[in-house]
Amino acid sequence: MGYLQTSSTSFKATKWLGFVTAVWVQAISGNNYTFSNYSDALKTLMNLTQLELNNLSVAKDVGKAFGLLAGLASDRLPTPVILLIGSIEGLIGYGTQWLVVSRRIQPLSYWQMCIFLCLGGNSTTWMNTAVLVTCIRNFRRNRGPVSGILKGYVGLSTAIFTDLCAALFADDPAKFLLMLAVIPFAVCLAAIVFLRETPPAATIEEEKEESKYFNLFNVVAVIVAVYLLAYSFIPNPSHVLSSVFSLILLVLLASPLAVPAHAFINSWNLNRFKNQEDVERQIQEPLLREDKTQEKIQEKPAEEAAKAVVERTRAVEEEKAVEVVKRRPVIGEDHTIFEAMSTVDFWILFLSFLCGVGTGLAVMNNMGQIGLALGYADVSLFVSMTSIWGFFGRIISGTVSEYYIKKAGTPRPLWNAASQILMAVGYILMAVALPGSLYIGSIVVGVCYGVRLAVSVPTASELFGLKLVFIIMAVACVIGFGLDVLLGIRTKKIYTKIYMSRRSKKLDSASNLQ
Repeated sequence: MGYLQTSSTSFKATKWLGFVTAVWVQAISGNNYTFSNYSDALKTLMNLTQLELNNLSVAKDVGKAFGLLAGLASDRLPTPVILLIGSIEGLIGYGTQWLVVSRRIQPLSYWQMCIFLCLGGNSTTWMNTAVLVTCIRNFRRNRGPVSGILKGYVGLSTAIFTDLCAALFADDPAKFLLMLAVIPFAVCLAAIVFLRETPPAATIEEEKEESKYFNLFNVVAVIVAVYLLAYSFIPNPSHVLSSVFSLILLVLLASPLAVPAHAFINSWNLNRFKNQEDVERQIQEPLLREDKTQEKIQEKPAEEAAKAVVERTRAVEEEKAVEVVKRRPVIGEDHTIFEAMSTVDFWILFLSFLCGVGTGLAVMNNMGQIGLALGYADVSLFVSMTSIWGFFGRIISGTVSEYYIKKAGTPRPLWNAASQILMAVGYILMAVALPGSLYIGSIVVGVCYGVRLAVSVPTASELFGLKLVFIIMAVACVIGFGLDVLLGIRTKKIYTKIYMSRRSKKLDSASNLQ
């Protein structure tokens, strides 16, 4: 009885400890968005043109397009193996870039650097797949909050890496790359130990307890976001202030450990109370009851054996009938990738995802150019606002959509529809170029982009099941990647003309100055 108490108590604590490590993995998995922090060092060291540097960035994005491999492996390999593959890829990819930028080895050839950038970009797809698949399976009744929290920390990860590097290493690109190589590897090793698939909540009480803990995770995430945003407004912080900032940030990131600690203490006290009740009940029960039970068991062994044979035969016949009348799965049941792609709902979800996330990503990637075109000298504030408000969109949409599903059965795709309308309003505000419109537009686009990312994952799992949901998302990414490459090939001549015209203008201006 003591063994059962210990195992059940440690089981619940381990489940939440696994979710904490999943949060940490997501908090360091945004390294794909930090290329601009060390791209200038690569450009100078390798004597690259801007076009060649852009192609290196494309190689990094190509690595993300191969996320299909992680999706296919998620249903065949255990979570620790998937995490190990991603961590080793990241260690090799970013570690090699660190060796080059820190001048510990001679600069590699261009195509070799493309391979290592591709490895670094692909590493996060394995981490994200392992974390999201496992956590959604462990907390099936709270898919919205799980997706919102994990995706929210992905949105903060770029700011976490960038601010820590600026505070500790004064924006040294070599040390920044060392962080990208070592920290994700160490965090993934911790997740390999603690993140496991566990049975989901089986009772209403357990579900309510999960909701309370997820609210705590949301509060901590909001505090981290506000803290990062406040630090970005401090002009030229001193070394002491930067060190204090880094220490407080690390404490905030470690604070979710209070959840598994509380779960362990709470379960231990509850099990100890139940254990005492069982002992008292056994003392009060008569000892002859066990003997009477034994006599009743021995009275009709032949009848029980006959019943068992009949039930076994009936079960075999039912299985055969099911195999004969095998039907295609309906929406809400587990689908294979080909079964999902044969449904209209898959293509509706894919096109909706493409329109919402595609346009949002295009604006976020070009926020710098948009700000300069509207006359702003410093556009870093708009980039930060889009990222931070994207985090709030992820956190809020996950929790709110889950609440209204349980309260009124509101379909989760309606939140995507609402975000799409608001995103259109944000684009119109940017287009009219009124004073202050870029501030409002960047907030609206950031929030709506976050909503799309957080809501699409649980929506796909609810429509097509938990078994192949991330393969479906990976296929969507590959299809989108193929369309982008096709468009790039078809428009290459146009961009070559633009590049040559700008180059000729620069040469003319340089000759006039001479």
